[in-house]
Amino acid sequence: EQQNTNDSDTKDIVPFSIQVQKNTTAQAELLPSKCERGKRKLDQEETNKGQPRAKQCRRSMSELMMLSDVKNVMAHVLAKLRSQENTKLIAFLGNRIRDLETDKRELVGVFGKTGAGKTSLINAVIEEKKLLPSGDVEACTSVMIKIEANTCNTKYEAHVEFITIEEWKDELWSISQFHSDTADQNNDYDDDYQDVAEKMSALYGEEWKQKSSEKLMDPRYFSEIPEFLQSTTKILSCETAKELSAKMIKYTRTDSNQGGDKGIKRWYWPLVKCVTVKVPHNSFLQHVTLVDLPGNGDRNKSRDTMWKGIVGNCSTVWIVTEINRAAADRESWEILKSVNSLLGNAGECRHIHFICTKSDVIEDSPDHSADVQALILRRNTGAKAAVGKEINKLHKMKKYFSDECFQVFTVSSKEFLKRKVLSPENTEIPKLQEFLQNLNDCHSETLNYISRAKGILSLIEGARLTKAPGKNKDVCEELNSNIALHLYQVKTAMEKASQVFEFCLKQGVQNSKQSCDKTLNHFLFPRGKPGSAYHRTLKCVFKNGGVYKPKKGKEINLNMKLTSFLTDSIDEEFRKTFPNERKCGPFNGVISNFSLDTKSLKQTYKDVKLQLIFLKTEEEKIKTKLNKRIRDQKKIIYSSLTQTIEESMQECYKVAAGYSGPGMLEKMRETLVKHVHESKDTMFEKAKDVMLNHLLSLRVEILNTMMDTLKNSIELSLRTDGHSIPDVSTELTMVKKFYNELKNAA
Repeated sequence: EQQNTNDSDTKDIVPFSIQVQKNTTAQAELLPSKCERGKRKLDQEETNKGQPRAKQCRRSMSELMMLSDVKNVMAHVLAKLRSQENTKLIAFLGNRIRDLETDKRELVGVFGKTGAGKTSLINAVIEEKKLLPSGDVEACTSVMIKIEANTCNTKYEAHVEFITIEEWKDELWSISQFHSDTADQNNDYDDDYQDVAEKMSALYGEEWKQKSSEKLMDPRYFSEIPEFLQSTTKILSCETAKELSAKMIKYTRTDSNQGGDKGIKRWYWPLVKCVTVKVPHNSFLQHVTLVDLPGNGDRNKSRDTMWKGIVGNCSTVWIVTEINRAAADRESWEILKSVNSLLGNAGECRHIHFICTKSDVIEDSPDHSADVQALILRRNTGAKAAVGKEINKLHKMKKYFSDECFQVFTVSSKEFLKRKVLSPENTEIPKLQEFLQNLNDCHSETLNYISRAKGILSLIEGARLTKAPGKNKDVCEELNSNIALHLYQVKTAMEKASQVFEFCLKQGVQNSKQSCDKTLNHFLFPRGKPGSAYHRTLKCVFKNGGVYKPKKGKEINLNMKLTSFLTDSIDEEFRKTFPNERKCGPFNGVISNFSLDTKSLKQTYKDVKLQLIFLKTEEEKIKTKLNKRIRDQKKIIYSSLTQTIEESMQECYKVAAGYSGPGMLEKMRETLVKHVHESKDTMFEKAKDVMLNHLLSLRVEILNTMMDTLKNSIELSLRTDGHSIPDVSTELTMVKKFYNELKNAA
């Protein structure tokens, strides 16, 4: 029986559209409001520049409704399948429909020192002026804040995740030890002590100084946050952004007044791991999460692990600094340098944006607004040039990133919201909004979903119309031959990459052995730091497993220093093999280029055209899934070098951290030098072997996944009869119509 593949036939789809209309409207209510508000603002300005944005909003609304319709179609088809006899093919189809939902999420990390205008920038970009608290020079954000879309309801919500009780007990014990160790010193000018005092006073007031760590765990201190004691998430839910901002401030902000005129008796930020703010009606956040990241990590281990994980998952980072000192702001540049490997080979960052804030602030400005705007624009041009020169000096970062990754913006959040002097375009906030919209890439997400749905419906309809699956032997043989050919190419490319890495790492091991004495000497005897002042820093490094984060200044990471020759040996090759840019794909694009060649097969085997359409979407799905898997695994592979060294050093750190009293400094130094000398012949070699084993495991996983998944899909698609398969011709026609509309709009 000839299969019907007429894309233009749209008969009998009206009743089904009416059936899903109610659900479509309910979903649409959650998202377009922000887009509509933006459109109204642009319409009020009566400028031609507003028309593209309004047109984009209308297109987004149309695509959202299409997507909702298709989701309802697939839910309807799934219900049909459940009513059929439970065969292997029926179970396979049900699983494929359930796997259609994917939550693509792009992370944008926002860095910047206190007072740089991070929160004001975020509020302006997502057009929520009152969402994140800002403007208090005595307060700063103390915890990670993730801002994303609320797709479940129309409330403004904050989900507060706490550290565990055990972690806080450990922290209290460490603080009590620190307090007793420094009791005889002048703590008023000690940054570390001030950091501890600020944290403890926020939660306990001044009484923490007189109480033991056991008494500080009294439940009365946590009566307002039972979720902390229960190890659950606290959810704050409000009708407005302003109301939520006031409620969550005690969980996110450090205030030097510790309450002051805000009437807050107890601040809970020391116990908070992360706060996720969910915003309704916001098109900018549909597939994007903004993350307000404090400083360069955290001394709390779980917070620091989460911080590193988030930074490593960022596809974009915004470095925020005030325009009047953007090029000279050492703190902002040091933040970027400290995370370059986390963003590069140990991450997936593709865009680094320097955002110079407060561009509207001009001293001794003229009275006429046109003159002020001209003055601002001239300074903006100069600031971009100055920052560009500094970017060109980042030679180490250029190992990880091409010039195209860097971009400079000069923004005024205040002017964008109030519009007194600058036009909206000259505040450059719309440029950042456009960037977020492109990151959202809702068109591609909708097209991908509908394409996969079309593939599944094609398979169902093809299986229903095929009465003699045994005749498909020839096409199956050709497909299996294509799999074997392309898997050989994948295997060869991955083996070649492993051989190159092994060669590089052998040189890295040799360099590490030869240079570890020099590395230790620089670490143990730093210039300008006498032993009497350095012994406490050294002890902190050992106590914290080789890493110390001072309140001010650079992080000290001995593990990374010891691993540096290993990572240096592979950095260039690693970037080529696992590029963060997604144009080519990993392993020189060999996975992205994999093909079953279904296009030519459809010309030869027209009676199984619908099944081949499905196999093409299955191929694309597997490649997308594997590229994401590789992106995640490459972070583990690269980080394994430092992790292996860190694990090899732990016993030494414990011994060194246990020394006290006279001669402590010399004992710590001797212990470290002795351990490294005894371990260097095996430690670096082990790090090399661990990384190569990770690469081998990845290669085996990729080859097995591609082989098993595709062969199973071919078997079920072409060698299974259509017994108990429902008729989905109407649904297929409708989804094809949507797919063609989206394809033509691309």
